Amino acid sequence: MRGAVLRPFSCAVLLVSACLLVAVSGCSLGDDADAGQGDDTVTADTTGSSVVGHGGVTLPLPGSAFDYQLGGGYPPPPGVTVVARDRMDGPANAGYDICYVNGFQTQPAESASFAAANPDLVLRVDGEPLVDAGWPDEYIYDTSTDATRSALAAVVAPWIEQCRTDGYDAVEIDNLDSYTRSNGMLSADDNVAMARLFADTAHRAGLAIAQKNTADRAGELRSAGYDFAITESCIEFEECADYTEHYDVVLDIEYTDELGRDSFDRACADTDPALSVILRDHDLVKPDDEAYVFDSCRS
Repeated sequence: MRGAVLRPFSCAVLLVSACLLVAVSGCSLGDDADAGQGDDTVTADTTGSSVVGHGGVTLPLPGSAFDYQLGGGYPPPPGVTVVARDRMDGPANAGYDICYVNGFQTQPAESASFAAANPDLVLRVDGEPLVDAGWPDEYIYDTSTDATRSALAAVVAPWIEQCRTDGYDAVEIDNLDSYTRSNGMLSADDNVAMARLFADTAHRAGLAIAQKNTADRAGELRSAGYDFAITESCIEFEECADYTEHYDVVLDIEYTDELGRDSFDRACADTDPALSVILRDHDLVKPDDEAYVFDSCRS
């Protein structure tokens, strides 16, 4: 599911952000802003409202009630303390805010301009940008070399930094699985290497980072520094255990046109305590739309 768009990065800005996080959280990063990134220890903070992951970044508590608002922001339902929104929206300020960034494909409104400005950073077939067949207005980034990955990281880093400036606590990076739609031009290793650069950038900015989907790569992404997971339809596709094996915090969105209401209610009765699960309408519309659906296993 998509919902956002995409912006060299300033080491000074990133270090300032990390220092600000230390001041606010009371955690010490030592002399190196990356210190502890390889440490999988997750501990509760003194307020009991969150947990602390790699390098002192803050994670949501396992089992938190959450909402997924990529179709546009609105006041969260009662009890919701974790909200994910498109990076172009402001945070919900309900407790813990996650910023959506499309890190492996263009956003629809920017596809043509991005490809024109960065012709070597999108995959091409017969000279034309390769599109995602499921989202034909999105072009797939070329993550196949160190050079293109570095250039893409420089493009995406300011978007991640802006999430921090706007008050978000974490980022989720979408379309990690773009290699499966690349006509064989990309490999999983290419995208995992790209994902590692995004994790480094997020942590330097003082943000946690969430793996988005791609269950079969959860172990690699966890080792690459990812802090928690946001999944779509892991119950429907029987993938939830692939995430909970590696992450203490897993936020799952099920959809009315897949799992459905009846199956959702049954699934809630057997939900792993490590999972936070919600049911949403396919297009993630706002409550004033008659198609809006929101339900939570935590309700």
